[in-house]
Amino acid sequence: MTPPDSAAPARSRVIAASPVYYGWVIVAAGTLGVIMTTPGQTVGVSAFLDPIIKELGLSRSLVSTLYLLGTLMGALAMSFVGRAIDRFGPRRIVTVVAALFALACVLMGFVRGPWTLLVGFVLLRGLGQGALGLVSAHVVNLWFVRRRGLALGLTGLGAALANGLFPPVIQALIEAHGWRSAYMMLGGLVAVTILPVGAMLFRDRPERYGLIPDSHSAPSGAPLPVEQALTLPQARRTPMFWLLIASGALQSALGTGLIFHHFSLLADAGVTRDTAALVFVPIAAVYATSNLLSGVFLDRFSPRRLIPASLVALTLALLAPLLIHDGPTALAYGGLLGLMQGMQSAVSVSAWGYYFGRTHLGAIRGLAFTTSVAGTAFGPLLFALGKDWTGSYASVLLVSALVPLLLAAVAWKTPVPAVNQDGT
Repeated sequence: MTPPDSAAPARSRVIAASPVYYGWVIVAAGTLGVIMTTPGQTVGVSAFLDPIIKELGLSRSLVSTLYLLGTLMGALAMSFVGRAIDRFGPRRIVTVVAALFALACVLMGFVRGPWTLLVGFVLLRGLGQGALGLVSAHVVNLWFVRRRGLALGLTGLGAALANGLFPPVIQALIEAHGWRSAYMMLGGLVAVTILPVGAMLFRDRPERYGLIPDSHSAPSGAPLPVEQALTLPQARRTPMFWLLIASGALQSALGTGLIFHHFSLLADAGVTRDTAALVFVPIAAVYATSNLLSGVFLDRFSPRRLIPASLVALTLALLAPLLIHDGPTALAYGGLLGLMQGMQSAVSVSAWGYYFGRTHLGAIRGLAFTTSVAGTAFGPLLFALGKDWTGSYASVLLVSALVPLLLAAVAWKTPVPAVNQDGT
């Protein structure tokens, strides 16, 4: 752990007034940030696709292509956002990002054709799923080291909550007010929630305020544990960096492919649409539980043990649709998918700080976020091509399942980075 900043600690009335360690306030604020990314996440955007296609008279393939392009273009900014967080701090960045994201939701109400829809997708994906998600997890990383897994596991519960609650709320808004007004209302919700909360409660590293991660203050005269401080160029020279990049991109691509084609996959297995919708219940429930337990695990053991386990879980989740034949097996598949998502989420937000430290975490996670978000764009396309070329998902599922299994074997042998405290 790096020692507190040598300069005089900054004063904060909000931190001073907190009855508990301020990191837990950060967890609550960061969780809200994660929840409010939903209007830019696939689970949120997907509720608007059918009304958009119907009103604008666009084909589903064109809208899907625009969504892919919007996701990729939005992902390109994540490295810049990560470096900006390191330079200006999470409080300033979340204020700007939340304001722009709220505006992006409002602008969706003025979409008139494919070009304006593309602009809307770029803004929603880049600002919502990308920048707001990045800064909300980053600020929690800054305030915890020993209990980082638990803190981020609690934040992950926000994602599970959003996945379960937002879709029916969005659907109700669309039915009552139309899709344009519904997106404008979501923009207003962002503006009155995470925008003021982030501006008031997000804070930079605890050392800046005379505190240390996980605790109110350092023990008098006691040496602090050593913490990594690798720069982005140094991190790129380690095998662990590329393992995490590959694991994150792979799980984002294939996991998103399974969700994006969820109803089609289960329809091929003879499962009704109503039952397929119920599968999201075990997905959300097991995701929340798995994410929290994985976070606790990461506080006790190295992420190196959980990385291959999450990849094996992905392999099983890819093979499971081939065995679905009724409602109970579909629900079991949902539980397996939730298990994989929870483990992967815990690794993706915790391992970077664990192996590379907090000093340059924004730049490092910004690059990683770029590859992960890009993966979410290509995964659905891969599954669609497999279905179009062969008439079923079987081939793409079987071939895809081999890749995470091979990467899991590599993960067992990947060395951890050597400790570097000063980033030189």
